[in-house]
Parts: sequence; structure tokens; C-alpha cells
Amino acid sequence: MTGTPNQIEWAEEIRLRVGAEFDRVAAAFQAVAINQTEYARTDTLAVIAILGEKRHEVLANSRAGYYIREWQELSGQVRRLIAQDSRYQTIKANRRLTTP
Repeated sequence: MTGTPNQIEWAEEIRLRVGAEFDRVAAAFQAVAINQTEYARTDTLAVIAILGEKRHEVLANSRAGYYIREWQELSGQVRRLIAQDSRYQTIKANRRLTTP
């Protein structure tokens, strides 16, 4: 990781919390998927895959400043990251069209 020693230490703590938050959100989606119909589960599993990609992108960043600036406050950050994804928006739009 790049940054000053203090930044790196701080960012590594934040990075651990970020990883745990991604895990928490994924577990919540997986718990929902267990009780869904096959059709709905397909969408939920697609969201879990998107979440996995976003997790990888975020945790691959090696700049301490990124975590300090962007991830210091976690409240809803992962949810917003997914909601901004065009694939997620397509899933949501398709659900609105197919749900009576």
C-alpha cells in the first residue's frame, strides 16, 4: 500500500472494515436467495456476482488515501456502489416490468 506509514496503518484498518462490510452484505443477499423462487434467485445471484466484482475492485486499490477519503464512513457505501452499477439498474428495471 502506498502512503505515509500513518496513512497506511489507518487505511489497513479501514480496508479490513470494508472487506467485512462486503462480506456482511453478501451474506444478507445469500440468506434472501435461499428462500426465493428460482427466477428471483437468478437475479439475486447476479447481484451477488456484481458485489463480488465491486469488492475485488475496491480491495485491489493500493492507495491509502483512497480508503481514508472514500471508505472511512461505511454507512450505506456498499449498497450505493451496487445501486450505481448499470447491471444492477437493469435487473431492477426488468423486475419492475415482470412483477405484477
